[in-house]
Amino acid sequence: MAEDWPHWRGAQRSDIVKEDSGWNGSTWLADAPLWTKKNGNGATSPLVVGGRLYTLGYGGGKDTVYCLDCGTGKEVWTSSYACPEYGRHKNGDEGIYSGPNSTPEFDLETGYLYSLSTDGDLNCWDTKDKGGRVWGLNLYDTYGVAQRPKIGRQGLRDYGYTSSPLIHGDALLVEVGSEKGNLVAFSRRTGKQLWVSENRDPAGHNAGPVPMTVEGVPCVAVLTTRNLVVTRVDNGNEGKTVAEFPWATDFANNVASPAVHEDCVLITSGYNHYAICKLKITLQGATKVWEKPQASKVCTPVIYNGCIYWAWGTLKCLDWETGDLKWEGGRFGDPGSCIVTADGRLIVWGGTGKLALVETANRSPREYKELVVKDRLVSADAWPHAVLAGDQLYLKDWHGNLKCYKLGR
Repeated sequence: MAEDWPHWRGAQRSDIVKEDSGWNGSTWLADAPLWTKKNGNGATSPLVVGGRLYTLGYGGGKDTVYCLDCGTGKEVWTSSYACPEYGRHKNGDEGIYSGPNSTPEFDLETGYLYSLSTDGDLNCWDTKDKGGRVWGLNLYDTYGVAQRPKIGRQGLRDYGYTSSPLIHGDALLVEVGSEKGNLVAFSRRTGKQLWVSENRDPAGHNAGPVPMTVEGVPCVAVLTTRNLVVTRVDNGNEGKTVAEFPWATDFANNVASPAVHEDCVLITSGYNHYAICKLKITLQGATKVWEKPQASKVCTPVIYNGCIYWAWGTLKCLDWETGDLKWEGGRFGDPGSCIVTADGRLIVWGGTGKLALVETANRSPREYKELVVKDRLVSADAWPHAVLAGDQLYLKDWHGNLKCYKLGR
């Protein structure tokens, strides 16, 4: 079954999809892509909805929202706005990123697309009206957000806004990181502020709020610069803190986002932690279940059938219950993302365009087993996550090189 990809990490926000890998036992992808397209710079990942692909890129002093035809890669429409290449408080690592880093959010009810620039431009676009701007505001200007603080004994880092907006009911949740509140809820139709969170930490450098349910109560988990914070979003209790767990990473480089499964959250960072930690969340707070000396600096872990997977350096497989390492293998560098397909396989994308099809532990419980590997499919770091929708695989690097491959059958 084909499935759209309307949010960061897919329809279920988990990097687990309902369609299979396309592996037929001997072949997988053609050598040549179905189409290629060069968009502007940016680590934002594509979205795919209703035969259209949406992505962002920077160039010529502006950010551009692109709507492409999934079958051909041709532009359907574009919308642009003036924007700097980096956020106004930028500090560090400008040679390995630029332009928008936040993946947009698609509203399936209205057809609105929400984007966030590195310099805090939060915009709502009407995809049914050729990308007409519905509303917008700048988070720095509106909330007076300061530069992120120096964390630990390492250098200061500030990458601007990286967090993806998240729809919950009539609200659009955004990690603003202001002194008024870390999390701010806006009306998804008008942009009017609805509420702010009790927690007031500066924003983290990852992909922002992750939905979860705690004892039947809707919440979101956010990894700020200082803590893992779980916040209530139910009516009458919006913004109240359920749990905080200290987790500050040197350079504020907590790039891998929280991963949620049922009432548990995984957090992982390199640097001063070099660890992955499983927390059980209740309405009374957070309890550590286990912590292990394994880490992802960039790739958000995927939780599937009793195992945890991520690609950073190598592809690792851990046991969900114990955190013990089951196997690891491959070489993927710093960038990395994973997709688990319906036939129990992993599509791994990382490095400077390295793509692999790998068996999950359900098919290969004791060792890393690589079915196909292709390298140098793009020319720059593959910070954007891979996307699989409608039997097509979309691969992008931060220079805006986008390639679409048809899965074999």
